[in-house]
Parts: sequence; structure tokens; C-alpha cells
Amino acid sequence: MSKEQAFEHAARTFTDGSFERELARRVAVPSVSGPGADDAPLMAYFETILQPDLESMGFTCAYLPNPIAGQSPFLLAERIESPNALTVLSYGHGDVVPGYDDQWEAGLSPWTLTLRDGAWYGRGIADNKGQHTINFAALRAVLDARHGKLGYNVKVLFELGEERSSPGLRQVCAQHRDALAADVFIASDGPRVSIDEPTIFLGSRGSLVFELSCNLREGGLHSGNWGGIMKNPAVLLANAIGTLVDGRGRIVIDGLLPPAIPEPVREVLAKLTVDSKSLGKRIDDDWGEPGLTAAERLLGWNTLEVLTLHAGNPAKPVNAIPPSASAHVQLRFVVGTNWREAESILRAHLDQAGYTDINVKIVRGSPATRLDPASPWVTWIKDAIAQATGAEPSVVPNLGGTVPNDAFSEILGLPTIWVPHSYPGCKQHAANEHLPLNIVQQGLRMMTSVFWELGEAPAQVAWREANTPATTQAATQSATQAATQANA
Repeated sequence: MSKEQAFEHAARTFTDGSFERELARRVAVPSVSGPGADDAPLMAYFETILQPDLESMGFTCAYLPNPIAGQSPFLLAERIESPNALTVLSYGHGDVVPGYDDQWEAGLSPWTLTLRDGAWYGRGIADNKGQHTINFAALRAVLDARHGKLGYNVKVLFELGEERSSPGLRQVCAQHRDALAADVFIASDGPRVSIDEPTIFLGSRGSLVFELSCNLREGGLHSGNWGGIMKNPAVLLANAIGTLVDGRGRIVIDGLLPPAIPEPVREVLAKLTVDSKSLGKRIDDDWGEPGLTAAERLLGWNTLEVLTLHAGNPAKPVNAIPPSASAHVQLRFVVGTNWREAESILRAHLDQAGYTDINVKIVRGSPATRLDPASPWVTWIKDAIAQATGAEPSVVPNLGGTVPNDAFSEILGLPTIWVPHSYPGCKQHAANEHLPLNIVQQGLRMMTSVFWELGEAPAQVAWREANTPATTQAATQSATQAATQANA
């Protein structure tokens, strides 16, 4: 019984084709979620793929009803070796975005796993089926090498609605806190920093979408007969947006800015390579907050993006002043931003700037989260991954995008660590979604090391250090507050 044996077990699943066959079964299930989605393939992914796989590894599975009517249930699987042992909570989602079948390159299909140019192609291969398949294969390798014992407990929560903003997830976490109780959260989603850099991230930026609208009258007005004496809603809206974010992408309303980047966060960001080469697409060096590095602008600061901008009939312009104009704007924000007061902040700012005709409506929002990079769990997992790869992984304080991390960090009060098995160019949510084979192979080795080391002494040290009385009290208070908000 050795870690090398576990590595060999994991590598064999790749070389003997069993991993590929399992992945092909998962990709073949069109588990699309969203408006008008068919619930049958969604539930089939639970019933014919995940549940049998988990039960074969000794997990007990149960379905948790979604508290939101009409939404898919959750799958909770648990493997308890001792009630007094370290407990790990993991997570994944079985739903995918639509296939967009007709947009894929010739010879490729979203529902057929295809090998091309050193990568597997298929819908969900990167988001999220391929990622949790890697983790399960690694966990099974450790179980095989340890003759059916891990030395710790594992719980896994799966959902079928992540691609529709995880309806009911936060309520389920609040309602089932005891069943989901754990000591650390480790899961896989999102991309690495780059294709060649093993990465961990410790949370995600928050997201706030709001609508700005200007509705002045019924019907358009001839621009020749009325131009110059009647307000144009599109002009008003465009200029109002310009008081929020300038022509170089810099947020200019103080109330939507974060506090200064904490030094521990700045230190880990300084070690990241974020540039055109690493991302595989040319970035604009003169865009965003001045004085910050690309890594700090992407991962350590807030951004304001105009998602939609509408006035008149773009398909057939006419000589008329439009009666109304609207825009959807998104604030991506880091920990410390006063996002819950955004509506009143925007309203006061627009009024002071003279744009009283602009209406503000919050559409949706989710909080920013970030585990302290100095956490003993971060030190532990960096070492576990380094043992597998020969080098420490890149540490991202928070993902630039958004995952439902707050459900686990805020409501359940857990230290959260994500180990992504994807990269920025994987084309998730688009045609030709793919996952390079080298990421799969490295991911299998990394997660085998992580799941092995959870049963070794250093993990027990991290567990004790992370559960000092002060840390536990702070986590409990945070979880209680978050649970109250989720139930509100």
C-alpha cells in the first residue's frame, strides 16, 4: 500500500481506455438545463451515471428536494468511515449549456466524445463533467491502493442547475447544514490560469447585474422635427453610463470600488503570469484600473461591463428619436465591496450627476468570497499538488468569474479550495468545447495526491490549525449570518 501504487492505478485508467469510456458515457447524456429543458436527461445523469458510480465506491446516496418549485433535486452522497474523522465536502454539477450542434466543426458533435489534436471534444467535457470525472477516478485509485479505506470521510453534493444560476442551492445548504457538515471543501470547476499552470483558487468574484433604463414617452419622434428640443433617452443613457465607467474601462464611481488589495492577496497575484501568451488571446494593456498589473485587474479588482445596450430598432434604423433606452450592466467585484447597497449608491450618484430620468433596477447578485491565502489548508494543498507535479501550483485568491462558492464558504462556513481541470481556451459554453489530454493526465495525478494526502498526518495538522477556537467562532458567526440571509 503506497502512494506510488495509487498513482499507478490512476494512470492505468487513462492508458487502458476505461477513463475515456466513462467520460464518453457522461458526454452522451444531453443534460441541458435552462428554460424549457427536458428534466428526463437531467435526472438520467444522476440515476444512470453518478449514483451507480458513487455507490460502487461505498457512498450512500440520497436526493434532497429543491425548495424552489419546478427545479431539479440535489444528490447528496456520503462515505463515512468514522464520525470523528476529518470530513471533506466536494461538489459538482451534471447540467450543461445547450449543445449548439450546428456550430461545431465538421466531424465533431457535442454529444459524442471525440479525440482530435491531443484533446477530447464534447459538451460538458470542461464544464463540469470532465472535471468531476477526473476527481472520481483519482478517489477510486486511492481507495484501490488503500484496500477500500481512505482514513477520512467524504461527502459530495451535486446539482442540475448550475448553468441557470444554481436555483435552490443556497437554501438547501441552509436547510441541510448538519447533513453537509464538513471540515474543508475541495472541488473542481472553472479554468486554470493557463493551459500549462496547475492552479488552485480560493473563492470567486461576486456578480451584480442591474438594469439602467430611460423611458420618456410613448412612440418615437421625428428627428428632424423634434431633434434639439426633446430629450433623447439613448443619449441620456450613454452619458449616464459614462459617469460610471470611463472610456478606458476604469470605474469612476467610488461607491462601486473595492478597498485596497490586501497584501497577502497582492503577494500571490504577483506570482501569477497573466498576459496575452498565457491566456491565448491578446489582452488590452491600457484597459481597466491604472497602476495595477494584469493579474490585479483581472482577479484583485472590480470591473463594470455593459452587457446589453438597446434603443430604437438596430435592424432597421429610422429617422426618429427613440422613446426609451435600456442597458444591462454587470459589476464583477471582490471581497469588501459594498455591493448590497449598490442600488442606493447608483441612485444617489445619478441624481447628483443630473440624470434623474435614468431608472435603476437590480436584476440579480451573488457575493464575493475568498479564503485567506495564508490558511493552513492552502499550505497543505499546495504541498500535496507539488508532490504530484514537482512544483507548487499557481494560487488564485478568487476566480475572475463566479462559481457558487458562497453556498459553501458563507452558509456552511467552510474553507474552500478549488482545483480546476480546464483552461481559458477550452470554449466552455460555446461550440467545440474541449479538454487537452495533458490536463486530464496531470489532473488525475494531482487529485490522486490530494485524496491520498487527506489521509496522512499533515492534513490532520491543517485540520487542527484551521479549527482553532477563534477561527471556528468566526466561521460559525459567518455561516449563521449567511444562513439567515439565505432563508430570508
